[in-house]
Amino acid sequence: MLKGIPEILSPDLLKVLAEMGHGDKIVISDGNFPSASMGKNGVVIRCDGHGVPELLDAILKLFPLDTFVEKPVTLMKVVPGQEVATPIWDTYNEIISRYDERGKDAVQFIERFDFYEEAKKSYAVIATSERALYACMILQKGVLKS
Repeated sequence: MLKGIPEILSPDLLKVLAEMGHGDKIVISDGNFPSASMGKNGVVIRCDGHGVPELLDAILKLFPLDTFVEKPVTLMKVVPGQEVATPIWDTYNEIISRYDERGKDAVQFIERFDFYEEAKKSYAVIATSERALYACMILQKGVLKS
C-alpha cells in the first residue's frame, strides 16, 4: 500500500501511467469498446467493475494533461442519426475542470472510426465496465511543471 495513491489505480495501471511520456496517449474505454482488438499493439489494462468517471478522477490526480496541444482530451462523436443522450460528458467536464484550468475547452470530439484509429496508436487501453454510451476517451499526457 502507498499513501496518496487512489485505491482504484492498480499496480499495472500505475506502471503504465509512469512509463508514459509527454505526448503519449491512453484510452479509457467503456464496456462496449473493442479494447482487446484496439489495444493489441500496446497494453490493455482491465478495470472491470469500475466506470470511466471514477478512473478519470483518479488518473488526473497523477497525470498531467498536455498543455502543448489545445485539446488533450478526445471523445467519440455520436454517430449521425442516433438519438443518444450523453450526460456522462457533463461529468467528464466537471472532473477535467478540477485538474485543468481549460475545463471543457480541453475536450475535442472526433468521428467514430477516427477515434478507433487514434486508439490503435495509443500507448495503452484501459478497459472498464462503464455502461454509458459514447463514454470512451483518449487522454494525452503532458509534463510535470517544477
